[in-house]
Amino acid sequence: MKVFYGVQATGNGHITRARVLAPKLKEAGAEVTYLFTGRPWEKLFEMDIFGDYQWRAGLTFETKAGGMRYLKTAFRNNLATFVRDVKTLDLSPYDVVISDFEPVTAWAARLQGIKTVGIGHQYAFAYDIPKAGADILGRLVLRYFAPVTVALGVHWHHFHHPILPPIIETEFEPAEVQPDKIVVYLPFEDVNQVVRLLKPFRHHQFHIYSSTMADERHPRPGHIQIKPLSRKGFQRDFAEAAGVICNSGFELTSEALHLGKKLLVKPLRGQMEQLSNALALEVLQLGQVMQSLDGHTIEVWLQQSRATQVSYPDVGRAIVDWLMQGDLRVDKSWVDGIWNRVHKIEA
Repeated sequence: MKVFYGVQATGNGHITRARVLAPKLKEAGAEVTYLFTGRPWEKLFEMDIFGDYQWRAGLTFETKAGGMRYLKTAFRNNLATFVRDVKTLDLSPYDVVISDFEPVTAWAARLQGIKTVGIGHQYAFAYDIPKAGADILGRLVLRYFAPVTVALGVHWHHFHHPILPPIIETEFEPAEVQPDKIVVYLPFEDVNQVVRLLKPFRHHQFHIYSSTMADERHPRPGHIQIKPLSRKGFQRDFAEAAGVICNSGFELTSEALHLGKKLLVKPLRGQMEQLSNALALEVLQLGQVMQSLDGHTIEVWLQQSRATQVSYPDVGRAIVDWLMQGDLRVDKSWVDGIWNRVHKIEA
């Protein structure tokens, strides 16, 4: 089976999901061509698992100081290039086309009349799930950014709809958890502001992962480390950490829940998906939320918050088996059978 797999690379979550599915597709005998868009090619890292992948500019989002910048987003995206890439992407040689909220692949398939499978968190928003910040623009983006014909939405709960559990790597190297170790990943925030925010909490060790380094003109306290983006380094610190402070993207929060890390999220201001994720975490009582970078909230969370662990099955394997069968119908009994293997454990 020849598969074309488009991945939105603006954030790391979509790539992480593709990393889970890639070896399973290969083991199943699929011949996969990957396309990544939404991030400059030179900023993609540790991509060997995807082989000789393709890249296009695609569409991306502009942020500043923890919020969406819609006007700058509109000016940054080159629509003429996007249209050209859509029209020149030939999907006819492939048996299955997948889009993880990747617009070039989705729109090329739509123009060519090819059935497309959407795999990703955004496709869960087609159903009645907890939503926040749902303005007209946000709804239009979720509906038309990367339209597909068959959607496999994923979420932390099914909400009585054909939604699957998160697609994450379910087996991790065992590590001894350090009670005072906290991993921080806030890529949309000013790293200098994050350092100032965490400076008073000297009884914890903070490991901040960032694409930019802090201002070296100001001394950094010893309990705060800033590290460049590294998949292996992050996984090691993540396994040892007792808690995670991050934006309310879907993949990292899902991994934190699976490993039983206590969770504090700060949604990206003005971004419907992240605001809705934060609301869902509160509704499901799976984590704590701060709407802005707030020292008091962090203090209370460090002292009082307890972790909830949600053990997820190998959803990636189930999806690959479903894809290889070629039917592409979402059967309720199949979805229910996967959810029956999800277990919540209170710490």
